[in-house]
Amino acid sequence: MSGDPRPWIRQVPVDEATGLLKRLFEETLKRAGRVWRIVHIMSINPRAMQASIGFYSVIMHGESPLSRVQREMLATVVAAEVGCHY
Repeated sequence: MSGDPRPWIRQVPVDEATGLLKRLFEETLKRAGRVWRIVHIMSINPRAMQASIGFYSVIMHGESPLSRVQREMLATVVAAEVGCHY
């Protein structure tokens, strides 16, 4: 078997985005300096992308008895356990 082993899912190129998707890409670029694959993969459904970004923001930045460092550590441990590089 040859070629790229990653699954292929259609994505909207950043420079072709319009409407809500364009706004989400612009916010992502401003915040992170790039559009990470885990975000870009949702480009065919901008409302899902918006909800995912919102959920992440609440989980990582919202009110919690855990510190930001503790939340990042939990995310890292879970990602390592399930073999996810994000």
